[in-house]
Amino acid sequence: MYITSGTSALLKRASHSSSTRRAFSSSLSRKPAAPPRPSAGSPQSPGQQNLRSLSYLSSAAARWSHGVGWNSPTSAASQIRIAALASDSLLHRKIATMASENAFKGIFTSLPKPGGGEFGKFYSLPALNDPRIDKLPYSIRILLESAIRNCDGFQVTKEDVEKIIDWEKTSPKLVEIPFKPARVLLQDFTGVPAVVDLACMRDAMNRLGSDSDKINPLVPVDLVIDHSVQVDVARSENAVQANMELEFQRNRERFAFLKWGSNAFQNMLVVPPGSGIVHQVNLEYLGRVVFNNDGLLYPDSVVGTDSHTTMIDGLGVAGWGVGGIEAEAAMLGQPMSMVLPGVVGFKLSGKLRDGVTATDLVLTVTQMLRKHGVVGKFVEFHGAGVGEISLADRATIANMSPEYGATMGFFPVDRVTLQYLKLTGRSDETVEMIEAYLRANNMFVDYSEPQQERVYSSYLQLDLSDVEPCISGPKRPHDRVTLKEMKADWHSCLDSKVGFKGFAVPKEAQEKVVQFSFQGQPAELRHGSVVIAAITSCTNTSNPSVMLGAGLVAKKAYDLGLQVKPWVKTSLAPGSGVVKKYLDKSGLQEYLNHQGFNIVGYGCTTCIGNSGDLDESVGAAITENDIVAAAVLSGNRNFEGRVHPLTRANYLASPPLVVAYALAGTVDIDFDKEPIGVGKNGREVYFRDIWPTTHEVAEAVQSSVLPEMFRSTYEAITKGNPMWNQLIVPNDKLYSWDPTSTYIHEPPYFKNMTMDPPGPHSVKDAYCLLNFGDSITTDHISPAGNINKDSPAAKYLIERGVERKDFNSYGSRRGNDEIMARGTFANIRLVNKLLKGEVGPKTVHIPTGEKLSVFDAAMKYKTAGQDTIILAGAEYGSGSSRDWAAKGPMLLGVKAVIAKSFERIHRSNLVGMGIVPLCFKAGEDAESLGLTGQERYTIDLPSKISDIRPGQDIIVRTDNGKQFTCTVRFDTEVKTKKPLIIRLLNGSNFCVVSCLYLCFRSSSSTSTMAVFFRT
Repeated sequence: MYITSGTSALLKRASHSSSTRRAFSSSLSRKPAAPPRPSAGSPQSPGQQNLRSLSYLSSAAARWSHGVGWNSPTSAASQIRIAALASDSLLHRKIATMASENAFKGIFTSLPKPGGGEFGKFYSLPALNDPRIDKLPYSIRILLESAIRNCDGFQVTKEDVEKIIDWEKTSPKLVEIPFKPARVLLQDFTGVPAVVDLACMRDAMNRLGSDSDKINPLVPVDLVIDHSVQVDVARSENAVQANMELEFQRNRERFAFLKWGSNAFQNMLVVPPGSGIVHQVNLEYLGRVVFNNDGLLYPDSVVGTDSHTTMIDGLGVAGWGVGGIEAEAAMLGQPMSMVLPGVVGFKLSGKLRDGVTATDLVLTVTQMLRKHGVVGKFVEFHGAGVGEISLADRATIANMSPEYGATMGFFPVDRVTLQYLKLTGRSDETVEMIEAYLRANNMFVDYSEPQQERVYSSYLQLDLSDVEPCISGPKRPHDRVTLKEMKADWHSCLDSKVGFKGFAVPKEAQEKVVQFSFQGQPAELRHGSVVIAAITSCTNTSNPSVMLGAGLVAKKAYDLGLQVKPWVKTSLAPGSGVVKKYLDKSGLQEYLNHQGFNIVGYGCTTCIGNSGDLDESVGAAITENDIVAAAVLSGNRNFEGRVHPLTRANYLASPPLVVAYALAGTVDIDFDKEPIGVGKNGREVYFRDIWPTTHEVAEAVQSSVLPEMFRSTYEAITKGNPMWNQLIVPNDKLYSWDPTSTYIHEPPYFKNMTMDPPGPHSVKDAYCLLNFGDSITTDHISPAGNINKDSPAAKYLIERGVERKDFNSYGSRRGNDEIMARGTFANIRLVNKLLKGEVGPKTVHIPTGEKLSVFDAAMKYKTAGQDTIILAGAEYGSGSSRDWAAKGPMLLGVKAVIAKSFERIHRSNLVGMGIVPLCFKAGEDAESLGLTGQERYTIDLPSKISDIRPGQDIIVRTDNGKQFTCTVRFDTEVKTKKPLIIRLLNGSNFCVVSCLYLCFRSSSSTSTMAVFFRT
């Protein structure tokens, strides 16, 4: 067993607490059990329709998050019912009136069933008889259908529809369109702050004398708790139970809050901890492909508060990540305003060579698309090669859209998609309806038929047979390295200066060997030694071929006498319970266990930094000898400081390669020429001896992955689990904030809100809080991973009686703004030019010259009433879509970020939080303009909101006489007016309340919500 000393005491406490029912927060009281849920076909009151916490689902028939089963004959007609209180009848009458007045009602037609009757009605794209539609990419057709279906002349107009139809001409002009996703997807790290925001909106409504019950999601919201489990215990048969007990001990209050939210808010489902990773659950269970909403058929679409929501694109569902602020707007029924994207056509041909995995393919695609440049664009995969890769392989490629920079990596629905839907337990009738609808609306690809040429903005092509085995790292997902070049690349990294591909280890120190004792056994580490090997993340654990491939590598190695060294922290965290079922059936889990890859939990672990502690002896050997230790993981992110503070080198690899590198114990190896180890009878064992063939993997998949596994797994999660079901939460519609809580804290955004907006406010004589170079990610900005013992957040917790062992992670404390503000820019690998080469979460307070933590410096500026800005290079805010990467800087008092370029979601979040994103002009940056960060900056924004336009130029002046022009990155009109909309009824008037977080606030105002009425 791999268990750290600090975890042992926690386990004893967790074991005791898990057997005792209790109230879990001073703000939470006991609540009687909810009534049983009605069957799928029975009549329901509005209140009954919205009891969506999974612990109350009493029957396996309630398979859907919206209360019905795929296998139910009536499910297609009742997949989603938008909940409404009786008092909202006027709102719904108005919406119904808008629908009846749809400008495209002439193409609203029936979809007949082959045997008689009809599946439902739909808006028919072919009925428009417009030849431009036939050339549209499939992904754009989904946007078109949504605009037509929602065309009410108010939120969506005929002009919007025409823009999309004329996509070939309009997309280069960056025109703005509205888009209404069918549903919203959350995970718990991002879901907690979203529910916190909704809860404090209710409080604000209550203080303003309005009905707080009107703050409710208007579209289905599914929240999967998957980001809280940590690898505290590994290499143990009891690891799943032990880690879950610790997870509940640490996060009981958060979980109770989410369970309260699932009851307090309509149309919200919470999938309990231990069920799986959000994107795998979405792929295998939540994804509809086509909705049938009371007889209205339309394509499934989703936005989620996790960047890798794009994984669902592999299923032919349009989905992408958005910031928490945008997601809340979508929940509340507001159409998303987006720039009509260009679409890169990526043609695949041929087939993968023997032994090449889907991970090798996705890392190759990522590198190609990153080089091509696809930020803000859709990528649509097409060509005969698409038919040669499985649905799971497509999902792997779609999953890494954020890593190659695209909004989506889309695979249109074809026969492979339909086969996957049946494999994962969707009913035959549902699959028949999906195929019939998509064929009728020209959204289905049949590779057995001649393909009409579609128009794309740009084109790429890849012959699948050219893909080679590879990994990616040591610090970025798109830095691909082929296996045959890995050893040379590693030594180049040791030699090179500190950077994305360098560690600057002196030649004389590169062969250093550190010997130490690990749990009484002799052990040793070198530069490149693998100390973490994790099969983790939605990217790969949803793919049976690579998971079973990992099992085959483990088996072959075991049979030849190879064993992973005990000081390597190995772990296996599947994305759903289905993985365990097919690994057990194949007999391969036994061999993974022999190599230390016991299942540690069902959720995101190492990929998001929840890797747990290393053994103290390993940690000491690394830190005391300045060893560049390595982690190898089957994840999608390997940014510096993300996986573990002590692993400076982090490589993304397929699950079979994770096992292979764990066996080798180092990344400093040439698999073609050097043995992995010495096996039975002293025989050297090489990579080729343990690597399975494509045929062996296919046989394992064919015999071990069965539809019944998916059905039984997802029937089981609707029943919750004992620890979740024991959580007692109140029935109150308003949340009772506990001022002593260090997990859930009422944020300041709406506390002093008034009915009068504060108006625009220019940035004057601002100091530079931080001066960055290129590729500052949300991992650098947003609080993530473990809470360092010397950080301002740790000081805050200690002052409130929280012991270090109970710090938990920043992600688990996203519901507390006090901690998150202190953890903003707390990444230990932060490179701030104001520190002149020193690395760490500090900055210089310009007026005094003091070197302080970023938080302490920011508070000094705020106390003195001084504005601050940030200077940055290219790709500022890339990485995960974390709203705290915008909320945190806002709470620190940052008024603007001036950068060479921004990541799309982060830029939108900055706007939502009232931080102005400014771009240097092409060819310019802080260095070329001679900006050091020691200056004071004045940014002259227009004095009237009506004068602020998307993409306009403004002048920035410094106190030393410099002047330069920047572009304001408000990319749509909506971003300048109303990014977050709450629908309300105010007497007999239909009103829109626009909640604009801190945008154009006055310097003296603490108001964070500007309110506008339109009657």
